[in-house]
Amino acid sequence: MRASVGRTGVCWDNAMAESFFGALKNELVHRTTFPTRAHAHQAIVRYIEMFYNRKRLHSGLGYKTPAEVHAEYEELQATA
Repeated sequence: MRASVGRTGVCWDNAMAESFFGALKNELVHRTTFPTRAHAHQAIVRYIEMFYNRKRLHSGLGYKTPAEVHAEYEELQATA
């Protein structure tokens, strides 16, 4: 894996990461007070695994969840 390094002011290289972290901050981090770093870590893992990947619809994926898209991909690979 190689890090993406673009020119200053060019946002297209990391647009997907920016979108994810924006959603994480707006939907969880800024709405929650975490008593410890461990609680924050646990809440963020739960958000990603339980909500973001399995329930949250993504417009870039045709309003499907990442889990649905992955399952479709796996099914396609199994039939090929």
